[in-house]
Amino acid sequence: MPAAVARTAAFDILLRVECEGSYASELLHSAAYQRLSRADHGLATELVMGVLRWRSLLDHEIAAASSQSLSKLDLEVLIALRLAVYQFRQLDRIPHRAALHDSVELVKHARKRSAAAFVNAVLRKLSTISPGLWLADVASPETLARTLAHPLWMVQRWAQEYGLPAAAAICNYDQSVPATAIRPRAAMDGSQLMEDGIRLSSGNLLNSARRVDAGDVTRTAAFRSGQIVVQDEASQLVAALISADTLPLGSCVLDCCAAPGGKTLAIADRNPGASVSAVDIHPHRVRLLRKLLHAAGAAERIAVIAADAVHLPLSSAFDRVLADVPCSGTGTLARNPEIKWRLTAADIADLRGRQSAILRSAMAHVAPGGRLIYSTCSLEREENETVVEQALAEERSFRVLDCRAELDRLKSSGELAWNNTASLTRGPYLRTIPGLHPCDGFFAATLEKKGNR
Repeated sequence: MPAAVARTAAFDILLRVECEGSYASELLHSAAYQRLSRADHGLATELVMGVLRWRSLLDHEIAAASSQSLSKLDLEVLIALRLAVYQFRQLDRIPHRAALHDSVELVKHARKRSAAAFVNAVLRKLSTISPGLWLADVASPETLARTLAHPLWMVQRWAQEYGLPAAAAICNYDQSVPATAIRPRAAMDGSQLMEDGIRLSSGNLLNSARRVDAGDVTRTAAFRSGQIVVQDEASQLVAALISADTLPLGSCVLDCCAAPGGKTLAIADRNPGASVSAVDIHPHRVRLLRKLLHAAGAAERIAVIAADAVHLPLSSAFDRVLADVPCSGTGTLARNPEIKWRLTAADIADLRGRQSAILRSAMAHVAPGGRLIYSTCSLEREENETVVEQALAEERSFRVLDCRAELDRLKSSGELAWNNTASLTRGPYLRTIPGLHPCDGFFAATLEKKGNR
């Protein structure tokens, strides 16, 4: 009897994540898996994300029961073992025998039939062991990293930068299923969404946002037609900082690293009288950007340019510039847990060089009196404060603005729902921290170019 459809899909996705460097969330929402029933898609999602979140802890258990070193196992074998052990430990409603049987079948499906007996023996041993609850111990970064399945070097950085309690909050958040947030692009009738099984609640950061309490909005007509956009609340807040008050008619806005386009579209929606240009270097991401803008009916209002943000092919100056630069993504590990196992400390240093180059390029296209928002979804100082402060030291025509003024303006206008605005700042910068705030970890700095428009 072949493995269940959901487990087969999860196995194939996890293999592609490891072999191709793909992102699990993108694969799960790709056309290849949209044909799965809602139940099968839900289980495949649970298995994929669960295995990626808890990978190091799963491997620790497998290593203790295996007669072979994990480094000597074929990747297909290791993934099948991880899938079964995750189900043993975290999914009470799935019988151990079903998880075990399907992992053995998955190994055969992957043409590793000779390993089937080994997989069966390891899983039979682990199916009889009850290791107790997986609980976080916050006594030290070492125990926190071990019990909440994070690389030690990463937890040590957070403990040093934010303190051990905050590091524990981040790790706990990363191991949870984050809420899906949407941005309705206009007042909408929620009755159709309710008929589609979608249940919404108010946003926690922004009153205009909605949180999805039940259902899959990506399968709704409202999503396909661009009436709603899936976008984390912290990301929505960064877009709102571009213009806490609506920009004057005829203003020009540039989004330097625009794809997949959530912030670009939010800026255009907030400023219908502005001219918006969106740049991205990667052809496949430019296609995603154009697809989103076309579905949203905004393709004619936004100029899309395929180009490198370090060498922008533009001669004009802009009133507002967004440089939401490529980053490590450590603020999004709840949604992209595979990042934990790919990223190294050396990668952060490499990213900083490109981030600095993009920021300097973006600064050259800000009009006098205009503003630039530099943002990342990283928790790392080197990608955030260090990049901004180095750029300001080199380019004296800019000054950093305290983002609390913009947050206060958003609060007084009724847009900002979060009461403790001071907790959203670190110095003059916006800083959201997963676990302390109900959203991804984002950083944003507002820079203003001196002079009159």
